[in-house]
Amino acid sequence: MTFEEAKTVLGTDGITCIVLKEGNDPLISRVRGVKPIVGWIEEGADLKDAAVFDTIVGRAAAMMYILAGVGSVYGRVMSRGGAAELEKAGIAYEAGAFTDRIVNRQGTGMCPMEETVLEITDPKEAFSALKAKIAALQSARPAV
Repeated sequence: MTFEEAKTVLGTDGITCIVLKEGNDPLISRVRGVKPIVGWIEEGADLKDAAVFDTIVGRAAAMMYILAGVGSVYGRVMSRGGAAELEKAGIAYEAGAFTDRIVNRQGTGMCPMEETVLEITDPKEAFSALKAKIAALQSARPAV
């Protein structure tokens, strides 16, 4: 898959995130939010210097990409805070559109993942905080 193909298929068929790394099969996720990147980091996936294509990139996702050592990030929508984090880390980035903040899925306030890292500057600390937040949100959901 080429970079242009990744940009084109992002968002189609439920695809939320694609990671391309030379010599490896693409990683493709249909899971929303930061869960894919947090999971890949937790699993020890080699993302160093990879190209990432994500539907939404806020500070939380940007900090995970920094921790993973990716080489570039494309966000269909990217927060200015996420872009600033990537820029500070020297990671190339591009966005279809920029926004001031990432909102929650109900559109009623800030994304809970963004809220979780609001005062955090260290990607390792952000990783731990995001894992805990994801676990808390999953345990709070009613069983179906």
